[in-house]
Amino acid sequence: MAMFLVMIRDVPRYVEPVYRPPSEARSLIFQVTYGCSSDQCTFCRVYRGKKFRKRNEQEVLKEFETAAGLYPRTRRIFLADGDALVLSPRIMLSYLERLYALFPELERVTAYSSPQNLLRKDPDDLRAIRAAGLNMLYIGIESGSERILNMVEKGVTPDEHVEACLEANAAGFETSLTVILGLGGPRYSEEHAIETGRVLTACAPTYIGALTLMLAEHNADFPASMYDGWRLLDIAETLREVRLMIENISCDGCTFRANHASNWLALKGRLMRDRPRLLSFIDDVLADPDSPYLRPDDFRAL
Repeated sequence: MAMFLVMIRDVPRYVEPVYRPPSEARSLIFQVTYGCSSDQCTFCRVYRGKKFRKRNEQEVLKEFETAAGLYPRTRRIFLADGDALVLSPRIMLSYLERLYALFPELERVTAYSSPQNLLRKDPDDLRAIRAAGLNMLYIGIESGSERILNMVEKGVTPDEHVEACLEANAAGFETSLTVILGLGGPRYSEEHAIETGRVLTACAPTYIGALTLMLAEHNADFPASMYDGWRLLDIAETLREVRLMIENISCDGCTFRANHASNWLALKGRLMRDRPRLLSFIDDVLADPDSPYLRPDDFRAL
């Protein structure tokens, strides 16, 4: 029994920290890379001190085999770390083929992807990777404002965001796009909301996830990298920002979520059907600062 417990603890073998989207809470996670291939975003730096590198291919394949013996009924797998799509098409296809062979009940495989690495892939390679079983890509849009993207050193323009997402759509991927409320601070809150709504509309994603910027040890120096007077938005400012953002999104059939633990107010709906309800709900909460629907600060987390 002791040996079996050691095996469970050690497989998969993780190099901390490990991050995954909230919707992958029940997925088996394999680190096929360590760190992020473009770890430069000033608001993030979650992989600070963790040098990016691709794992040895044979080591990863061996880990798949060992894990399959421990978790044979796995249905969902997430490929970490920050951007698995940085791997070559050959390696991605090799990993996907092996995963579906080893896990007979496997239903989906997902991964983060940066817009930059999506754009570097040939459309035929993207279609092949999708056909091999990589179902959904999580893409950090963060903002649709070119000014804010430049400030936070995202390394991509709004137009490139749109181009990358449309490439993913054309290849058949579901896409889940993440935006960050409060990223532009009070001075650019309106611009952030309107421009992000515009870009999200053009990207035509399957899912949109909004989280609220919080400062922690890994990004405590973020305010110093922004303009003089930048600060975190308060509750009311954040709610007005997300309201304006939703007002400017026109993605029919897209699921919008702002139920991440960082958010003061949990929101979920299907656009465009539920947009009036979401806007009305935000208005009701704005009118009642003591609303029971607001998450206390002590319960918020990254």
